[in-house]
Amino acid sequence: MKLTKHAHACVTLEKDGTRLVIDPGTFTPEAAEAVARAQAVLITHEHVDHFDEGLVAEALEARPRLRVYATAAVADTLGGHGGRVQAVAAGDAFGVGSFAVTVHGHRHAPIHADIPCPGNVGYLFDDGAVYHPGDAYFAPGVPVRTLLLPTSGPWTKLGEAADYVRAVGPERVIQIHELMLSELGRQSTARFLGEQGLTGIPVELLAPGTTVRL
Repeated sequence: MKLTKHAHACVTLEKDGTRLVIDPGTFTPEAAEAVARAQAVLITHEHVDHFDEGLVAEALEARPRLRVYATAAVADTLGGHGGRVQAVAAGDAFGVGSFAVTVHGHRHAPIHADIPCPGNVGYLFDDGAVYHPGDAYFAPGVPVRTLLLPTSGPWTKLGEAADYVRAVGPERVIQIHELMLSELGRQSTARFLGEQGLTGIPVELLAPGTTVRL
């Protein structure tokens, strides 16, 4: 399996000719290109940095075989498109091409009592090969080899991130959702959380466009 890191929370997974895009949002300049090459789009929640409504809606109209998996709120926004938009929730499992996907978690991490907390799901691929949690530190409770770790935003906190990595216990950590940090901030976060820091696991920083093999 190959993973391509895009700006902020968006990644592409590719295996055996199947491409999936997770969270193509408005903070990701290359989101349209990523979606255009994918067989399916998976969306963790409705916030614009994870879900570019116009982009995904246009792609569904232009490509009759494109499928979208998302929370109920996102699915309601997009409409059914003949069954090609599927609402998913914790406990669900589905397949796209050669990928097996399970769904975990319920809610976005709290930001403030005055800000509504939308639904949020995480996606686990191929029996724990990689896990994208969206905007939540939800541990799926099963072995995870590669964890995509959100590190910036109004809801994140270094101490909670460290406890989250410890709870999940992955073999590999790749930093995502990092756009609100400067380069110094990204490097500092990786040191705090990484191999010589609070978790003992290296935290990888991938520039947008970088592809790695998982």
